[in-house]
Amino acid sequence: MSSNEPSTRATPTRSGRRDLVPLRQASWAWFLISLQTFGGPAGQIAVMQRTLVDEKRWIGQKRFLHALNYCMLLPGPEAQQLAIYTGWLLNGTIGGLIAGVLFVLPGMIAMLGLAAIYVAFGATTIVLALFAGIAPAVLAVVVQAVTRVSKRALTRPAHVVIAVCAFLALALFAVPFPIVIAVAGFAGWLIGRRGGTDIGAKKSENDSDETPPLIADDALHADAPSLRRAVLVLGVGVVAWAVPMVAVVVFTGRNSVFTEQGLFFSGTALVTFGGAYAVLAYVAQKAVETYGWLGPGEMVRGLGLAETTPGPLIMVVQFVAFLGAYRNPGDLDPWVAATIGALLTTWVTFVPCFVFIFLGAPYVERLRNNTHLTSALNGITASVVGVIANLALYFAIHTLFAEASLRHWGPLHLLVPDVTSFRPLALVIGAAAGVMIYRLRWSVLRTLGVCALLGLAAGLAGLPVT
Repeated sequence: MSSNEPSTRATPTRSGRRDLVPLRQASWAWFLISLQTFGGPAGQIAVMQRTLVDEKRWIGQKRFLHALNYCMLLPGPEAQQLAIYTGWLLNGTIGGLIAGVLFVLPGMIAMLGLAAIYVAFGATTIVLALFAGIAPAVLAVVVQAVTRVSKRALTRPAHVVIAVCAFLALALFAVPFPIVIAVAGFAGWLIGRRGGTDIGAKKSENDSDETPPLIADDALHADAPSLRRAVLVLGVGVVAWAVPMVAVVVFTGRNSVFTEQGLFFSGTALVTFGGAYAVLAYVAQKAVETYGWLGPGEMVRGLGLAETTPGPLIMVVQFVAFLGAYRNPGDLDPWVAATIGALLTTWVTFVPCFVFIFLGAPYVERLRNNTHLTSALNGITASVVGVIANLALYFAIHTLFAEASLRHWGPLHLLVPDVTSFRPLALVIGAAAGVMIYRLRWSVLRTLGVCALLGLAAGLAGLPVT
């Protein structure tokens, strides 16, 4: 074992915490991951899969998917919750906090800056050109994620069927996400009841079991679930949410834009089952029609910015809050008001994610060896492949085409691109990214950087980038 590889034996720290990976090393890894989290949940899961499972081998494939299954069941951004969960497995509570904060920090800073640029100057050519290069590069990353996860998660023909059905249900019939997950879990449970958890499972030379992780499963962090611990976690979470909200109400009033935004986005954080796509239509309707924080065209631009910046797609709410507070500052300077609104919205959106993980993860870990639960989660794992594939299709359509519309034919709900709005530049850069990742085996960060420069060069050369 090389000197930079973690030991499989945890070492106690001064505070009594047991670190499986040196905290500084883990923090640096999470920082690098945070710079690559483009492309929505599909791209973000791909980056964590590649870094934590394939390259560093800090966590095994089964444990990674086990954590992902739980996160898919929760409201909120599942990729950020997965980062918190795996950070907790490696370094306990402090590891989960660091992983979760770093996961959203670059996106928060980027969105704050872009929102300020948009308010001051509008959509600039340079910014659009950079994003025009990054977006198609993410497609190659997402495709790689679908192929890698599918090889390791679809271990039997029945799981392939579940994945395909999940994809078709979401892509063609617009079946609500919770229903897809519930049916997949039930199907997985039935498969386990009839054939056992491993009967019929296929193995390959590339299966993750053939290359065990550097850290044994039993060595990963775990807290004993208890009522005392649950009350403590819940209490800290409620206080963390309430302190800034109470301060806003006291200093700006109950009817201020900050109070409205804090309460509204606190509510949406608790109902975003199925990821950001499932709740953005509701957010757009309320933000545009009810509160008047921004116009419908601006909501679309904000979504475009969120899709091409690092971090969860739900970060678009920061853009919404920035514009809304800037235009309704009350007695404050508009720029100060915009910053407060954006930061408050980000806080109330992501605090519940930490509570959900720290509260539920010990119970999920306790049930890890339950055969019935494992069978159900195997079904959910299979459906996750279909979910990621559907997100990849959605992202591909909006990257390669400037316009797309949702068509309805009876029970069918199909997103159809406008072929006249095809973006040849996106296809060329996407193909180049595929060569960089598959043939040259470049890192994701290097690929994104080169493709961003290609987009910038195209924009400066006068080529269409929107």
